[in-house]
Amino acid sequence: MFTGLAEEVGKIGAVKKGARSAVLTILASKILDGIRIGDSIAVNGICLTVVAFDRQSFSADVMHETLDRSSLSLLHVGSLVNLERAMPADGRFGGHIVAGHVDGIGTIESITRDDNAVWYKISTSPEVLRYIIEKGSIAMDGISLTVARVDDRSFSVSVIPHTLSVTALSDRKTGDPVNLENDMIGKYVEKLLRPMPEAPGGAGTAALPGNSGNSGGSGSAPGGSISREILAQNGFL
Repeated sequence: MFTGLAEEVGKIGAVKKGARSAVLTILASKILDGIRIGDSIAVNGICLTVVAFDRQSFSADVMHETLDRSSLSLLHVGSLVNLERAMPADGRFGGHIVAGHVDGIGTIESITRDDNAVWYKISTSPEVLRYIIEKGSIAMDGISLTVARVDDRSFSVSVIPHTLSVTALSDRKTGDPVNLENDMIGKYVEKLLRPMPEAPGGAGTAALPGNSGNSGGSGSAPGGSISREILAQNGFL
């Protein structure tokens, strides 16, 4: 698990491409302190496993699934990347819960300065936007940011000078891709509220506490719908 607070900006030192995979070697300093084989490090928001390291760099395997769903496939020697080690159990939780599992890719539509802050407008797919809410959290290239605005095709964040100075975000330009990870709480809540699979010979039921999944029980909801009666029966009212 990560917090979305990048510890340093690394640089891609080498990219070894396979048929549908790659091995990235990343130049770094701070995150190499105490590093071990098998450690998890978020690279632009993507959880990668350390497979080799020396005093100046570490290497990680990137499988086809990761290349296909993220912007890692576009990295080249010299690319700047945000780096964060997995959160220690006794560490401060300064950002939000970040798993390092990217939901999709966004594109920087515009970059606008606003006094000491900089606005980034990001367009992305409806599948990603459905979980983005105003004043909610979003991990963008592994950086924990607060959503300031959202519409049906994009969202915007306002970034403070400190974040720009300690991340690779200041290196990004209009048209660049960014990795996006939604706040995971919304995704879990949505799945838990989906109707249960339809029972043999009966209608589906809502997935509520105390619901055995059999139609006709105290948690039954014809067609999976939720009514005030169902909410009351399950202790929500």
